[in-house]
Amino acid sequence: MSGEVTSTALPGDSDLIRALREGAEDAFAFLVGRHHAHLVRAATNYVRDPVAAEDVAQETWLGFLGSLDRFEGRCSLKTWLFRILFNKAQTRVKKDTRCVPFSTLVGEETSGEWASVDPSYFKEPDDAFEPGHWVEHPPAWKTDPVLILEETETRELVLKAIAELPPAQGTVMLLRDVNGLDSAEVCNNLGITDTNQRVLLHRARTRVRRVLSQRYGIGH
Repeated sequence: MSGEVTSTALPGDSDLIRALREGAEDAFAFLVGRHHAHLVRAATNYVRDPVAAEDVAQETWLGFLGSLDRFEGRCSLKTWLFRILFNKAQTRVKKDTRCVPFSTLVGEETSGEWASVDPSYFKEPDDAFEPGHWVEHPPAWKTDPVLILEETETRELVLKAIAELPPAQGTVMLLRDVNGLDSAEVCNNLGITDTNQRVLLHRARTRVRRVLSQRYGIGH
């Protein structure tokens, strides 16, 4: 078949788009295998219902196929997929009165009410040497959420911790640390400011770091 894609080829975005436009079904299967679980996980953080999240992910793929001719390569294919996802999620939120708009979640989760971690984890502001730093410094390889995602043994622990985060924090961390989008792409996809993105990511990483510290018996 023209434009055929194999699982070992690791094609780039332009190769995949060309193959899809030529009707290569295995190119689409390759994309679904690579991204579907991430789309569902991100949608779950957004709509907070597993069934609705699966629906949003399915609608994303339909929207993706329907807009192939309009893709101009100005962003990565992954970014484009997530942009479609959040548009579909926003539509679902507007239809479902049980869902809270993402902008509302961002406002709540960047306020002082959502402290990222218990203050007792840190040294006092008047500490002579390291004011505001961690009381105990756990080894980065065991407690850094970004590094530990590469460790198969504890990857699921991190993903579970992310799933239990407040929704806006979890969504930002998934996009940045799990799916590899940069800050500008996240802000564009979610319609948030860079300041809010940084606050949400910091609070998310700190909460997940606490889970990892507890898991390894380090710190509080």
